[in-house]
Amino acid sequence: MTTGASRVQPRVLVIEDDPGIAAVVAYQLTRAGYRVETVGDGAEGLESLHREIPDLVVLDRMLPGLSGDELLKAVRRDDATGTVPVLVLTAKRERADRIEGLEMGADDYLTKPFSPRELVLRVDAILRRARTDGSAPVREGRVLRAGDLRVNLGSMRVTLGGEEVRVTPTEFRLLTTLIEKRGRTLSRELLLREAWKTDPEAAGRINTRTVDMHIRRLRTKLGPAGARIETVRGFGYRFRTRE
Repeated sequence: MTTGASRVQPRVLVIEDDPGIAAVVAYQLTRAGYRVETVGDGAEGLESLHREIPDLVVLDRMLPGLSGDELLKAVRRDDATGTVPVLVLTAKRERADRIEGLEMGADDYLTKPFSPRELVLRVDAILRRARTDGSAPVREGRVLRAGDLRVNLGSMRVTLGGEEVRVTPTEFRLLTTLIEKRGRTLSRELLLREAWKTDPEAAGRINTRTVDMHIRRLRTKLGPAGARIETVRGFGYRFRTRE
């Protein structure tokens, strides 16, 4: 990630109780151009979140006191923090653990031990279109329409029947990709590249089950309109052209 003198550095909040791991994460992300704060427990992390809402949270699931799982649920329930991207960083490596973390609202899931380069790539990918520093091009005024569903690419807002639907940046990118390519069946690998904005090398390291979990959450948030996101068994997903 390249930064300039006049560019606001995205703020990353690292909530990790292992001082060594927290130091490695902070060092790598600071080198990549991010402004990093580290805290060592869930309660302090929640306090920091509300003191200054970050651009992204790197969260350990196994924290003392308020666990990472409890913190993640609290973040997603709160309107002020509900759309903040969260990258879970944890020693829980089983597939069931990954699925559980994504279902609770994580945008991505990275297990320990981890590659520092992969960590930076994943943070870059999550924030690529969620930046607020004006460094990413924005297509002002363009609105995608699908029945009562509206996706505003300038304001990054989703509305359904005139009511705002609160989605995370990852969910927004996924929905945008599906609607822009409506009627076409998109593989999970393609969705990872397009919606997550990763290069093929990085996309190959992200479990495609990540797409399934985000689709499930997106369908729930969209209610009946979510049924237009169809599963094409053995391949991927398609946004139906008509209701």
